[in-house]
Amino acid sequence: MKLDVIKLDGGSAGSVELTDEVFGLEPRADLLHRVVRWQRNKAQQGTHRVKTRSETSYSTKKIYRQKGTGGARHGDRNAPIFRKGGIYKGPVPRSHAHDLPKKVRKLGLMHALSAKAKSGNLVVIETAEADGKTGALAKQIGALGWKRALIIDGPEVNEGFAAAARNIAGLDVLPSIGANVYDILKRDTLVLTKAGVEALEARLK
Repeated sequence: MKLDVIKLDGGSAGSVELTDEVFGLEPRADLLHRVVRWQRNKAQQGTHRVKTRSETSYSTKKIYRQKGTGGARHGDRNAPIFRKGGIYKGPVPRSHAHDLPKKVRKLGLMHALSAKAKSGNLVVIETAEADGKTGALAKQIGALGWKRALIIDGPEVNEGFAAAARNIAGLDVLPSIGANVYDILKRDTLVLTKAGVEALEARLK
């Protein structure tokens, strides 16, 4: 698959040949769903917690005598049956992460890249470099029409470009090692530098 390469100022910079093994697959929604679910579950904090009967701050005194009242038998007000009592079998801190084979994760990333290529939302730029000025970069991004974009660079992101992009709404910048299915699908446009293309192809072949 051949794709035109552009510069940040909109000028042409030739073309690049994308490997069909990585960018030419027929996207599978089930694979993408599995990988995104694995990512989001792994990121979930799992710090939810409720108080049990032994932790609520009520008296532990039996509220009334066992027999002769005509009412149900009760102990103290901490029982789950009462309002503000302890919670029975409530959530406790735990990890929501689950295992997913490396082959599936790798395949998911290739299908995410292929999905962007197939929909025409994949852009290749020559380099992602800037002098650290947000205003200048914001003008270039606006002229290119990128509203919600993810830019993936090579092994390292240019410091000036990262600093300039930090305050631009809807723009994310990642090194190639940080490329992941969720971030790719979350943004409307995927922008790869030539170095990013090489790094991703080397990683996924």
